[in-house]
Amino acid sequence: MEISPDDPFPGLYLLAQILSTTPLLFTLNGILLVLLLLLSALISGSEVAFFSLTKNDIDSCKAGNSPRDKKIIKLLKEPKKLLATILIANNLVNVAFITFSTFVAWQIVGAQTTEGLVLVILTTVASAAIVFFGEVVPKVYANHNNIGFAKVAVGLISLAELAFRPIAWVLLTVSRVIEARIQKRGYNISVDDLNQALELTINEDTSEEEKGILKGIVNFGTLSVKQVMRSRLDITAMDMDTDFHELMDKINKSGYSRIPIFSETIDKIEGLLYIKDLLPFIEGDENFKWQTLLRPAFFIPENKKVDTLLKDFQEKRIHMAIVVDEYGGTSGLITLEDVIEEIVGEINDEFDDDDIAYNKLDDHTYIFEGRTSLNDFCKIVGEEVNLFEEVKGESESLGGLLLELHSKLPRVGEKIPFDHFVFTVVSVDQKRIKRVRVYTKRAWPQSQERPM
Repeated sequence: MEISPDDPFPGLYLLAQILSTTPLLFTLNGILLVLLLLLSALISGSEVAFFSLTKNDIDSCKAGNSPRDKKIIKLLKEPKKLLATILIANNLVNVAFITFSTFVAWQIVGAQTTEGLVLVILTTVASAAIVFFGEVVPKVYANHNNIGFAKVAVGLISLAELAFRPIAWVLLTVSRVIEARIQKRGYNISVDDLNQALELTINEDTSEEEKGILKGIVNFGTLSVKQVMRSRLDITAMDMDTDFHELMDKINKSGYSRIPIFSETIDKIEGLLYIKDLLPFIEGDENFKWQTLLRPAFFIPENKKVDTLLKDFQEKRIHMAIVVDEYGGTSGLITLEDVIEEIVGEINDEFDDDDIAYNKLDDHTYIFEGRTSLNDFCKIVGEEVNLFEEVKGESESLGGLLLELHSKLPRVGEKIPFDHFVFTVVSVDQKRIKRVRVYTKRAWPQSQERPM
């Protein structure tokens, strides 16, 4: 039966065209499409396989003597180059599959009125095959069998790396240029830059409290525990051998809800005593074994960042940590309140001492305790926290800074200038600087001599 293109049943005409196609040519075209699909699957899966190898897998390849193991290690030495090679090869194969499948469809359909619809359908089918069989299935399989898949694909990827080396080099060069420009323009922003931007964006209506909170947020991630902690000289701690009545008397005077307990010296903290744990035993006699109520202490190093410590406090649901130095000795103590105060400012309650660590005499003159931390000092006088970074050495207190600047214990009345500050020692004992008068002014009046 002869079928015309003008037949009212165009489907019969299409079927006739397919049946009239040379069987051998049709078979070869189908085999080629399947091979391209398998090649796409192998290349796509290799991306997941190579980049999901664990350290143990890589060590196993290093210890192996097979050529495949050596090729895997060689490719992994330049991961960016490997990724570029895989992406180039995968895109070329996928484009080849879509193009060839469209060509085959064109040969089958011919120049008929329905060719647009048929080509759209066949292209959609080809794209779905690429996504499912060339991307999803091989990547899922490679994720669960990464080392085996990598060994199967390594020969093909090595050949592709050699063939596409010039193209990969161009892509990597362009990538490095773009990456360098992006970093230069926006990603290398220092804390100083953020503080300057903050100064520019804060308007006159912004309160001092709001300014302090914003600056606290900007500087929060740069602070170490050592800059914020309470030094060991200011820690209220109790000896393990203290009897119960004496313990209760000291607790009532301290006003703290948690007390570190040590054995022999404060460098040997045995645990923390929570005052609420004592409430059921208030009527106990002096022989009551209160030591059984101790909770484990949380020890942290001096260089730990306060933002990380805040996360630890949240995860462990604790409020206090003991800071230790490099030798394991007690360096200080830090609480959740100390960390939060770095953002919101001082938090005072009914148990806090009314005597603050400084007095403001006028707009340019202060009296500070020598034990005041440099972090607190900078916040009070409105300076950046890194102002003394190059001269403070290992010191984190105002008294320690003056010892670093003066190189010896100064006498009462000695003046120590630095930058736009003049520090005058007000009180000192044989071991430390107790009180300091600070004069600060950035713009010195011409009619006034600099105090020295």
